[in-house]
Amino acid sequence: MSEQHEASSELMEDVGLPVGATPDAEHEGWFSWGDFPRGSFAAATGRLLFRPDGEGRARTRIFPTDQLTNMGGSIHGGAVMSFIDMSLFAGGLCAGMQRGHYVTLDLTTHFLARGRPGPPLEAEVELVRQTRSLAFMQGVVRQDGEPCYSFAGTLKRIRERNPSA
Repeated sequence: MSEQHEASSELMEDVGLPVGATPDAEHEGWFSWGDFPRGSFAAATGRLLFRPDGEGRARTRIFPTDQLTNMGGSIHGGAVMSFIDMSLFAGGLCAGMQRGHYVTLDLTTHFLARGRPGPPLEAEVELVRQTRSLAFMQGVVRQDGEPCYSFAGTLKRIRERNPSA
């Protein structure tokens, strides 16, 4: 077993990574689920990477393409919100959120600057508080080190999954 694979395996045991997460072959230190199913809504945003970033913290990343732009050439707000929503789930688990099935209860996003296709968008996710049924998170999305979006969201833990899921 390579040193990188051993380190990744140890890291996976020490943190709460999402089920099915594997080390991403192209981005050392990052994890992914691989590509989302073709034709799924999640696939539209592209590959999602995630990793723990210290106690109660995580990072997520996407690589925005021209397909995610609006008529003005900026990353479409819907694509931004989708990325942030997925970051609450993957980032939340990497930050130590209790395992379970969650749904988004609320998500507030502040659009601070225009994102553009090309450079990765990277979200810094902080698990602010976890109760028995709620996970409160906040964070900032940066591109080229500059803040583009800030967010706060709440996930609600539910007992039963949707039967069609």
